[in-house]
Amino acid sequence: MSGIPSILAIDQGTTGSTALVFGKDGRVLGRAYSEFPQYFPRPGWVEHDAEEIWSVTQSVCSEALAKAGSAASVEGIGITNQRETIVLWDRQTLKPVHRAIVWQDRRTASICSEMRAEGREAEIRALLRTPLEEWPRHQPHAVVGELLDAIEGLQQQLREVHSRNDALVEEIRAFQAELTW
Repeated sequence: MSGIPSILAIDQGTTGSTALVFGKDGRVLGRAYSEFPQYFPRPGWVEHDAEEIWSVTQSVCSEALAKAGSAASVEGIGITNQRETIVLWDRQTLKPVHRAIVWQDRRTASICSEMRAEGREAEIRALLRTPLEEWPRHQPHAVVGELLDAIEGLQQQLREVHSRNDALVEEIRAFQAELTW
């Protein structure tokens, strides 16, 4: 390898992706940024297209590396992302089954209202050390449940995947049994 030992840093944020190439001395050798669209299908709902994020991220990485030129010899990659944004992927096609539900999304507000009405606000605050309104961001199953209810055919698709997985496990067990004989 020639060039300065470097790190490619990727910051995949809420509104865009940044790529920076840092030299061993901490100097920025290349930088690129690009925004991606946010979608607001209903008031309080915030979504991203995961494939758009991937495309933008690839583009800014290529641009930052091109700006760094032959001066950089990437030896590692660091990534920070939207930790509480949720994407469901189809295991076979590797494509998202729905847009990503962004951490700012409020579609689970009704769950929070129900918990408040049940008197569970103090319990949630003590458990998560966070206000009740932020609870769904720490409990992705609440958002996934909303998606299962909202996306036509998704529950059936998951049942089919589960069934295929069960069949695969049975095949493996049968093969293991044959090996032991």
